[in-house]
Amino acid sequence: MALKVGARGHIAPFIVMDVLRAANERQAAGADVLHLEIGQPGTPAPAAVRAAAKRAIDEQAIGYTDALGLPALRRRIARHYAETYGVEVDPARVAVTPGSSGGFLLAFLAAFDPGDRVALAAPGYPAYRNILGALGLEPVLLEAGPAERYQPTPALLERAGPLAGVIVASPSNPTGTMLGEAEMAALADWCGQAGVRLVSDEIYHGIGYGSRAVTALERDDRAIVVNSFSKYYSMTGWRLGWLVLPEELARPVECLGQNLFISAQSVSQYAGIAAFDCTEELDGYVAGYARNRALLLERLPAAGLDRLAPADGAFYLYADVGHLTNDSQAFCRRLLAETGVAITPGIDFDPGRGSRTVRLSFAGPEGEVAQAAERLADWLRRNR
Repeated sequence: MALKVGARGHIAPFIVMDVLRAANERQAAGADVLHLEIGQPGTPAPAAVRAAAKRAIDEQAIGYTDALGLPALRRRIARHYAETYGVEVDPARVAVTPGSSGGFLLAFLAAFDPGDRVALAAPGYPAYRNILGALGLEPVLLEAGPAERYQPTPALLERAGPLAGVIVASPSNPTGTMLGEAEMAALADWCGQAGVRLVSDEIYHGIGYGSRAVTALERDDRAIVVNSFSKYYSMTGWRLGWLVLPEELARPVECLGQNLFISAQSVSQYAGIAAFDCTEELDGYVAGYARNRALLLERLPAAGLDRLAPADGAFYLYADVGHLTNDSQAFCRRLLAETGVAITPGIDFDPGRGSRTVRLSFAGPEGEVAQAAERLADWLRRNR
């Protein structure tokens, strides 16, 4: 007799992880791979972070922390908002989480109930809609395009029907587009007037190419802000993130965290305190991303890949390849097989239109990105 399999696991895969697995299998078989598929810095955690982790292992009684995180780390995160954005945040509103993924899970559970409708832009980070679906919430996809700079707008929200929440990401994954002060204000004001909870994904703050990143807290202190140490702070794999919460959600998130995770990883938390004092080293990493971005923006259009979203921040280029394929997954599989260059099909980010788009990450080492650009450009020229 077959045993029951729960429906919550019947969600779409996170396709980029499938691409990474295929790339790793190719690599394990002895073939070379150039990784432009995964949104992971090719740089290590800053030296001071690694030193802090070693001190913690040697000197601290490593165990559980408070469910909301080490008080010293929560205070340092709050100070970061005052120093970076001029926004005062009570450390009591800060929750340290097991990565931003754990943060989204806690935020969605605390803010919404099964059946609630939550809007987000397509293209957008696939885990938003997949986590929402697994929790019994309804993701409402807003088909945003170049006219909206691939971001939610009040006009799109007006057409979406009743909503409990809106997720915005600036800089965005996969497009890299950012919301300016006026655009963030318009979204926050719309949410306030409609009684809709604003959830702002700010994990790529710090990685920008001329535009200032705006936090939702500058306009709406009842927004939920999600951030992570994985991107700007180059601590991918340390599984450390944070939430800034409105007062009414702090205790619900604490109770949820106690039961789901107990706490975030303690060694990572001790190390994370040091990350905020590594700006010079981290900004050097961002300068490397900028060089990679400039190289791709020069070489790809020359090879025929010229329909690109404006990458204001983050470390991605989102490209329209509709003149080359109507099957982005097959396109990416063939590219990997014939060149060793791994990129991500757009269907991961936009179920409706992503068969004609791809995402390229330029977060890796500069030499690898340059080599990948050369191979990709040559392959595109040969396959026009």
